[in-house]
Amino acid sequence: MPMPVAKQVQVASVHRVLIGRRTLDQIVAGEVDLAFRRWERPRVRPGTRLRTAVGLIAVDAIEQVDPSTVSAEDLRRAGIPLQAEDERPLWRIALRYDGPDPRVALREDQRLDAEQLEALRARLARFDVQSAHGPWTRQTLTLIAQQPATLAADLAAQLGREKLPFKRDVRKLKELGLTESLQTGYRLSPRGRALLDAL
Repeated sequence: MPMPVAKQVQVASVHRVLIGRRTLDQIVAGEVDLAFRRWERPRVRPGTRLRTAVGLIAVDAIEQVDPSTVSAEDLRRAGIPLQAEDERPLWRIALRYDGPDPRVALREDQRLDAEQLEALRARLARFDVQSAHGPWTRQTLTLIAQQPATLAADLAAQLGREKLPFKRDVRKLKELGLTESLQTGYRLSPRGRALLDAL
């Protein structure tokens, strides 16, 4: 009997749906499991997981609906009133809490064995080779280690770079569990410090 094929899951940032912190907490508590948005076309797909301040939020379904069919119970389950009426289609999104962001546990894991260390080195080397502005990974890790909680714009300026491309690169490091975002700027995670020490 053939083995089932694993379903590819898309992970997206929460800005695609714009969910406030109060609503996020209600989703975690199971009090909210719907959202309504007016979009020209869907901005998320079923199977998407949204990274948020409270962890992962799963999108289980999305469908276009007639505003006149939205019930009081639907609004209660959404936690907030409908957006102001306009000409764009209305979409009903089924949501649920899907657990903590796995990057949180990853960045706390500083026990890098030889295989993990080699895999991280190879990944950083690929980032450097693919970069249009030359090698940047070790330089960026070192700068963040030396100047935690510093504005991204200030860090970027020290490297002679624009802020937005610099922030995109730091997000690549964050995906590997090497950095953490702060209220202002960044810091190395325990995993990032262990890697930098090994480099």
